[in-house]
Amino acid sequence: MQLRTKAFEDGGEIPRKYTCEGDDVSPDLSWTNYPAGTKTFALIMEDPDAPVGIFTHWIIYNIPLNVTSLNEGLEKKANLINGITQGKNDFGKFGYNGPCPPIGHGYHRYYFKLFALSTEQKFKEGLKREQFYGEIEKYIVGKTEIMGKFKRE
Repeated sequence: MQLRTKAFEDGGEIPRKYTCEGDDVSPDLSWTNYPAGTKTFALIMEDPDAPVGIFTHWIIYNIPLNVTSLNEGLEKKANLINGITQGKNDFGKFGYNGPCPPIGHGYHRYYFKLFALSTEQKFKEGLKREQFYGEIEKYIVGKTEIMGKFKRE
């Protein structure tokens, strides 16, 4: 599987538009070459460099097989079109909240992890990180990721 965005290069800097210092909108994402047996997709965005440990910025799941891209600036609500569902990030909100590391803390890495799942089971809205991984772990048939970095000064 391969995950892409037009917003930044894998390993590159995330533009301010997608952060708390900008419009705080989700970047576009698209994926290809998912494995046979895939029925749905799920995605999580995490910052492993946060002072409190892994900080979750976005959880989105119940993405149907015929959806292989997400537009920039998805709404920040639990339920989207096509049955797509969003979990709660570590800000306690539905949808995407972008990079916002402490000022002067240096670069943080933000991993967008896409999972191909072998189930069409609909997971409930509002899953948090631990619940998300607990629900999807037995259905994962493929995984890919991209990473962007960001710092505030």
